[in-house]
This record gives sequence, C-alpha cells and structure tokens, in this order.
Amino acid sequence: MKNEYTIFQIDAFTDSLFKGNPAAVVPWEGDWLPDSKLIDLAAENNLSETAFFRSRKEKGEYDLRWFTPGVEVDLCGHATLATAFAIYEVLEDRSDVPSLKFHTKSGILEVFQENGKYYLDFPARPPVRTDYSPDDVASCFNIKAKEILKARDIVFVFEKESDVRELIPNHEALKNLPFFAAIVTAPADSGKSYDFVSRFFAPAKGVPEDPVTGSSHCTLIPFWSEKFGKKELNAYQASARGGYLVCENKGERVRIGGNCKLYLKGSFYME
Repeated sequence: MKNEYTIFQIDAFTDSLFKGNPAAVVPWEGDWLPDSKLIDLAAENNLSETAFFRSRKEKGEYDLRWFTPGVEVDLCGHATLATAFAIYEVLEDRSDVPSLKFHTKSGILEVFQENGKYYLDFPARPPVRTDYSPDDVASCFNIKAKEILKARDIVFVFEKESDVRELIPNHEALKNLPFFAAIVTAPADSGKSYDFVSRFFAPAKGVPEDPVTGSSHCTLIPFWSEKFGKKELNAYQASARGGYLVCENKGERVRIGGNCKLYLKGSFYME
C-alpha cells in the first residue's frame, strides 16, 4: 500500500517566483525513514536542499534535517527560512510564540518575523587564515583570488564584484579540495544597494552551484562586518537566480533575513 506525503516547494530569499533559492519542505510524523531513503527523496526532488521537519512536544519547536541530492548537511539557511514560511504561511500554524525553534545538527536555531521578513538566528563561523595561497588553488576558477581563508568552507576573496559575477568554476578541481564547499566573495561596486556579493559551489555534495546560501553568510557576515566596520549589512548572491539577504553581526551569532514565495504544494507517494 502506498503512503502519501505532503511536499512544498518554496523560493527563499526573494520577493518573486523563479528567483532566490528553491527548497523542498516535507512535514513529517513519527520516526524518520533511514538516511539512505531521505537522500533518495532529496535526489528525486533534485534541488540543492530538501528539508524534513516534525513537531516536538514543546509549543513552536520542531526537529529539522536538511539533505542535498547526495548527503545530509549540518546547516542550511534557505531551507530553514522556507520551513518557517511553510509553518506560518502555508500550514497556518500561527502558535502564540515569539519565534520558531528548530532542533538541528547545529543546535537550536530560531526563526522570527519582523517588518514583513523572516530572520534566521544562526551561529557565526568567522573565517581564519589557511595554508593555501591563491596560486595553490588557481585551477579552481578562471580568475585568481587575492586571498584564501577557511571556515567550514574554503573562502576565495576577490578584488571586485565583476570577478565574482564573471568567474567560471572548475568543478573537478573544487571536488578535490578538503572542504565541504567553496565560497567566493567580493565587495560590491560603489553605489549598489548591497555591501558585498558572493557565490557558493559544492559539487562534491551534489550542488554544482547553490542559488542563495544562508549558511555561507555565517562566514561572510563576520568577515565583511570587520572589513567595513559595521554590524548591519546587505548582501547579494550573484547566481543566475540571485537573491538578497539582510545581515547582522551579533558576535557569536548572525542574523540573516529574507522573504519567501510559495511555488508548489503537492503530494508524493512511497510503498
């Protein structure tokens, strides 16, 4: 007998459909399926992330897990934002709580609403120096970075915005690096409404390029906050779809804000 499951597809960090980062969001009840089956489901969705969440006994609290088409990940911003949007806006579970609390591999993550946006409260992951030089990893892109740093991901810092927008990744070279993924970033051109730009590549994890990445801003926010000498920043992820993020450096935490749009509500079936 086939079991029916609900699924949503939500574009995160955007005010418009077909922009931002699409995430699949799956409400769950009872025990999790084996990890291999959850990865199969994520691979079938063929999006950078599929989020699975289930209610806990505590009001406004949930278990949350994220999967790429290849692996489970320890932190994902856009799928967390999309999950909170699904709970509030689609399922209309407007519990009288100041924020939603998600129990995850990265601890308890909060999402709250303010001025029409959803905000993630995430751990800061400031980058540090690495033994890699720009020459060591020059094969990863067609443009050489001016500085290489590391956190969970390797960070390529470029001189100007056009470098980030025009670079071409060498996915095979990126796969050989001993990091989860690669972040590329540069200061925004003068006169722009945002402070810095970035892109994100995780080909070894089944994500050649992620459209808009919340977790990478756990590293980018403290980096650019120090560079610019200010706590509040605006960011743009310069992928083909593109997305805007409102950022704040809170020391050991960062806040990452954005909007979401519902694209799809449906069902899938399994034996």
